[in-house]
Amino acid sequence: MITVLGGIKGGSGKTTLSTNLCVIQASDGKRVLLVDADEQQSASNWSEHREGLDIDTPWTTISLFGSSVRSQVLKMKDHYDEIIIDVGGRDTTSQRAALTIADLLIAPFQPRSLDVWTIGKLSSLLDDVCVINPNLKTYAVINRADSQGKDNKEAIDIINETGNILCLIEMVCQRKAFANASAEGMGVIEMTPQDKKAVDEIRNLSNAIFNIKTSLTTLK
Repeated sequence: MITVLGGIKGGSGKTTLSTNLCVIQASDGKRVLLVDADEQQSASNWSEHREGLDIDTPWTTISLFGSSVRSQVLKMKDHYDEIIIDVGGRDTTSQRAALTIADLLIAPFQPRSLDVWTIGKLSSLLDDVCVINPNLKTYAVINRADSQGKDNKEAIDIINETGNILCLIEMVCQRKAFANASAEGMGVIEMTPQDKKAVDEIRNLSNAIFNIKTSLTTLK
């Protein structure tokens, strides 16, 4: 299955979620391909840092850009259980190419106005892409959520009003554990000691996405 972590707004935490989901899926024994389709190459840098620290890395990380995201992933997809594509926070050729072959788009949003205001642009992008890939399923996730909760609910309500994007109930809060893990070339589930709240949040999100994928597989 092919999952794209994408959207229109930069800084929403796509790479953090991509890398942590990759670690979880690989730890569950899945054959995982992590595709860095963001010109900033943060996911690739994270993987290189990890390997430089001699941390076990049981997945493959590659960088692809432009139309090659579509052509190369299609060639490799039968060799992996999960393909996670991290794209930049802009309407790029790489993101559109990824979405034409994806099963799922997971779009992270911070629960603040500047992030949520981009929902209309993302909805328009999906209208274009779904002409080519009508089976694409799109879900939003509140990332770096507010602990108080008020802004989270407002963001969810705005997202769900679009009609073609559904916001997952699972949220990931703003926690230092994610930044600390990234700096060590790890996912939060690998850190010692663990931040239980961070681990629970990312595992719950991973489980939600995996359950969506299971139902999609069953339908095919």
